[in-house]
Amino acid sequence: MRISEIHVYQKDLPVVDGPYTMSTMTLHSIDTTIIRLVSDSGLVGWGEVAPIGPLYQPQHALGARAALAQMAQGLIGQSCLTPLLLRRHMDGLLNGHNYAKAAIDIAIMDLLGKHYKVRVCDLLGGAERERLPGYFATGIGEPDEIARLVRDKVDQGYGRIQIKAGGRDVAIDIAVVRKVREVVGDRVQLVVDTNRGMTAADAMRLSLACREIPFAFEQPCNTMEEVASIRAQIAHPIILDENLENLSEVLRAISMRVCDGFGLKLTRMGGLNAMATIRDICAARSIPHTCEDSWGGDIIAASVVHIGATVEPRLLEAIWTAGIYIEENYDPENGINVDQGHFALPDGPGLGINPEESRIGTRLASYA
Repeated sequence: MRISEIHVYQKDLPVVDGPYTMSTMTLHSIDTTIIRLVSDSGLVGWGEVAPIGPLYQPQHALGARAALAQMAQGLIGQSCLTPLLLRRHMDGLLNGHNYAKAAIDIAIMDLLGKHYKVRVCDLLGGAERERLPGYFATGIGEPDEIARLVRDKVDQGYGRIQIKAGGRDVAIDIAVVRKVREVVGDRVQLVVDTNRGMTAADAMRLSLACREIPFAFEQPCNTMEEVASIRAQIAHPIILDENLENLSEVLRAISMRVCDGFGLKLTRMGGLNAMATIRDICAARSIPHTCEDSWGGDIIAASVVHIGATVEPRLLEAIWTAGIYIEENYDPENGINVDQGHFALPDGPGLGINPEESRIGTRLASYA
């Protein structure tokens, strides 16, 4: 079974009740790229990659499509049954651009699951459970506004809440954390995420001002070196996210002892198979982590849920998908949605979703 066609689509995903604010950007909609990969047996696999603009990380939508255009013709005729060899072949066609290669990796795993009539999670080692805890991420906001939102989400069943911070006077962020704690107390696990938006001094100020409030501090500063400079002085465990560009950076973070957990983005790491490797490294070192991605629709969401299901429950902090912020599903019947703060693992073969072509945007290119 070999790759016979690759089709590339573009779709805008408007942010529900937007914009969504972070320390480094304001999001009104997301430009996602969808891959339809067809084998010579007629089976179809779906992939997706959706970087959130050109400023959040080096990855961006136009870069993803350019990288796919560079590789696509060279992928025609390659075996669908050997994802490791296919990844090595992609590396031989293009240096770097893991996020674009992730879309192909996801599509191949979806197609393989359909070929063998098993779920992607089974190809990745097997599901620990069928229902997975999710987390909710607030945007940047004022103390009373964020506290009301957090209380509502905790009442809906979320056990983990991420509060966005950074990019403004740190005194406001301190007030937000204190107000949220006042409103929800110990009912929820709190994470404060600045998306690299604080100086080391401001991150220390926030942590020390909220010393008595238990939370994890996610990506407080721009670089690992900045985070390392304050690690011994602050009062909270540290999670790294944006600094983790690939497996090598994961290993560097472990060797530097710079953090206590990871926020792992599926496409940034290079896809499902790369995530499975990092999952096993985290298991060997007992490092807790989330499974998530920057944004995207049902294809990315299903992929995140499948890899998350294979993580040891003691190490899986939570799942995050962008579904709550998106107006529609690609697959109206089997689309990935949150229920009482949890995600159900799809039960069909492959990713378990079947996008309708009328819902996946505009076809930009085809290769055969």
